[in-house]
Amino acid sequence: MNKRTMTLNLTDREMQVLDELCEKKGLNKTALMRQALRLYQAVDIRMEQGERLLFENETTKVKSELVVL
Repeated sequence: MNKRTMTLNLTDREMQVLDELCEKKGLNKTALMRQALRLYQAVDIRMEQGERLLFENETTKVKSELVVL
């Protein structure tokens, strides 16, 4: 697999979120961005197939749909 490098410019807030997620998940920034990209791709493919992305509260059973723009 060939690897390529890119520069990603983030706002202070976006970088803070990235740092927090890396700490929470125990990943470095590269691993987290790769994971996020794979997740986004999987969601995009499923939505293109006409499926929806829902979250359900385990306690209340209330469902909410995530709208991806």
